[in-house]
Amino acid sequence: MVRLMLLRHAKSDWSNINLRDHDRPLNSRGWHAGELVGKHIAANAIFPQLVLCSTALRTRQTLGCILPHMNSEMRIQILRDLYDQSEGDYVDILTALGGSHTTVMIIGHNNAIQDTAIELAGSGDPELLAQMETKYPTGALAMIDFDAPRWSQILPKQGRLTAFYRPRHLEVVSS
Repeated sequence: MVRLMLLRHAKSDWSNINLRDHDRPLNSRGWHAGELVGKHIAANAIFPQLVLCSTALRTRQTLGCILPHMNSEMRIQILRDLYDQSEGDYVDILTALGGSHTTVMIIGHNNAIQDTAIELAGSGDPELLAQMETKYPTGALAMIDFDAPRWSQILPKQGRLTAFYRPRHLEVVSS
């Protein structure tokens, strides 16, 4: 079995209109949400073995928020290919991984994160599936499990959505 964790970067700062999109940082709400997601991952011991992160500043800062809560046996790859790509590109990156990592997290951007989740998740809690399809907010994390033993064997709609966490709801739970 392989598990995919799809994390959309936390809320970014739009106050400086002179920044390129790639260089936008997190805003204060984004830093807080990233911390909540990291704590939630640690509290539930759902650690990825490999993190694939976009090169954009806001995705790297989101990674920085969750890193203090991760175990030390995790590999990280920063990939330009995750910036400004489509769901097909994310799936291609996953299927090229082979089988050395059973739990992989992608920290990326919408629309690719949401589209990838929708493309791959064919079953799971109908309410969570509907929420994910309707809105995949910044800082949201979907977990999709596949019966396939290797990433090269994952297929569209063959994954099972096992969780969909949104920072707003984590705030309520942790208060």
